[in-house]
Amino acid sequence: MYHRIIIAGHLGRDPEMRYTPNGTPVTTFTMASNYRWVDQEGQQREETIWFRVSTFGRLAETCNQYLSKGRAVLVEGRLRPDDSGNPRIWVGNDGVARANFEVLATTVRFLGRAGEAAPLEEPEERPVVEDEEEIPF
Repeated sequence: MYHRIIIAGHLGRDPEMRYTPNGTPVTTFTMASNYRWVDQEGQQREETIWFRVSTFGRLAETCNQYLSKGRAVLVEGRLRPDDSGNPRIWVGNDGVARANFEVLATTVRFLGRAGEAAPLEEPEERPVVEDEEEIPF
């Protein structure tokens, strides 16, 4: 089986780098991805999903050097579930149950300029056109 996840969002805090016992660099950071919409009553709504991202090797060194809190990034990788196959769940200081998803990144693309938190916009959905010609492959 194979799966890939692509996430665009902003770093929630500065990256942290450490090393495995065999000397491989590992950098972790959290990122938030927001989804905004207007509900049936016309109210603006927003949903935020937090991800914990882990990078290894040269990618880990690059992320640790150039990323900082608030920076916009696009991450490609795979989800890493807990032992039961679910996201990691914990109870926050406010007593509310929370969850985050761990992503093992294979690619991290820096968006915007260093030091700026570039806004991420949802791409507009392309309207479906019934009479579009099929491309023969």
